[in-house]
Amino acid sequence: MKTIRHAFLMFIVLAILTGVMYPMVMIGIGRWLFPETANGSLIKKNGAVFGSALIGRNFTGNRYFHPRPSATGYDPLFSGGSNLSASSLALADLVALRRTAFRRDNFLDTALPVPSEMLFASGSGLDPDISAESALLQLARVSVARQLTPEQVLGIRAVIADLARSPKSSILFTTRVNTLLLNLALDSLTGSQ
Repeated sequence: MKTIRHAFLMFIVLAILTGVMYPMVMIGIGRWLFPETANGSLIKKNGAVFGSALIGRNFTGNRYFHPRPSATGYDPLFSGGSNLSASSLALADLVALRRTAFRRDNFLDTALPVPSEMLFASGSGLDPDISAESALLQLARVSVARQLTPEQVLGIRAVIADLARSPKSSILFTTRVNTLLLNLALDSLTGSQ
């Protein structure tokens, strides 16, 4: 009976240390060292939370820059990929449809290659970033839809350049642009809501 009591007390002590104390210390350190990220990198618009810089948001219509496709509709509760294999005919058909739609919607020549992130959904379905190249390829569509002046187009090019950042692993990826931040800057620059 004494051994059972000691084991139970050890269980309680370890449960408090590893289940309560350690997580609280790690949360505190995270909030101290990385306050913006630890609190969700929330973005506010007109005083209300509009979204998070860490989670993609589906912008539709021609007036906005589109993020990469999502297999989950950008729902953080159901994040994940499509689970279609590289040899899947369904994936090949989906990629062909996305390629055709991207070229058509953005007034691109059929010989121009489409960046891969605009053809394949991210593994999480929540990726907020696209390459700077993908953003620039969408600029003509956005400009026509918003009836932008050449000066405004230059301003948006400058915003894309300002928002472009290199990922931590630049061996595999190109410069990335957050579509939520880009579209908020676009609305601000062009006076749209």
